[in-house]
Amino acid sequence: MKRSTRRRLIQGLLYVVFVAVVLFVVLAADWERIQPYFFNPDVAASLFPEIVLTAAKNSVIYTLIAFVGGVLLGLLLALMKLSPVLPYRWFATGFIELFRGLPALLVIFAFAFAVPIALSWQPPGGSTGAGLIGLVIVSSAYIAETIRAGIEAVPKGQTEAARSLGLNPLWTMITVVLPQAFRIITPPLTNELVIIIKDTSLLFIVGMALDQRELTTFARDGLSSTANATPLVVAALLYLVITLPLTQLVAKLERHNKRGR
Repeated sequence: MKRSTRRRLIQGLLYVVFVAVVLFVVLAADWERIQPYFFNPDVAASLFPEIVLTAAKNSVIYTLIAFVGGVLLGLLLALMKLSPVLPYRWFATGFIELFRGLPALLVIFAFAFAVPIALSWQPPGGSTGAGLIGLVIVSSAYIAETIRAGIEAVPKGQTEAARSLGLNPLWTMITVVLPQAFRIITPPLTNELVIIIKDTSLLFIVGMALDQRELTTFARDGLSSTANATPLVVAALLYLVITLPLTQLVAKLERHNKRGR
């Protein structure tokens, strides 16, 4: 038997096994018991429009704040880590390794409760604002490494050519290196944005007013008030509505970069 024929047979067998497993799960499930608890249309209808106009909107707002703040702080940290000044490199390296090594939930909890108490500090936006600061710091540590890798991926000849034209190091970095670096790291940055969208769910730990709730907090409150899991299913679907287009964009950008190379 030819290798190509054997490969097609194996692939066909895998498809058959997959379909068989799916059919078994669908037919074996007790849908009369599952449907009222997970897919209750009356409970789902009661969540609208607040779950979209409040929870989903807040999730998007928190994501944008954390992402923009993370990019700005991450850019500063990346430049410090590449700096010839040794104390800058030490500080940036320590910051990045510390907050990449700590769980995001722990950092958010610390900035929402421990830091304000220890420093007698009233964070802007209350505990939610403090939690967002923690999320910004965690995301900046990961984004900083992404930006640093992008800067180092820019061919050295680009910098040498810019310097030969009389550009100083700062202007060379701003006008020549960074634009090319951000083009290189657009796919991983977009992927980081998707991760931040999901990480906004960790803000539930800080406690929120009704108009500050994001999707996970809203769904948890719905679960408690209705004793039904449908709010969790609806929140999960809304997360997918937000994240799936972004993951497809990441895949498209990666294919575009491969063709460019």
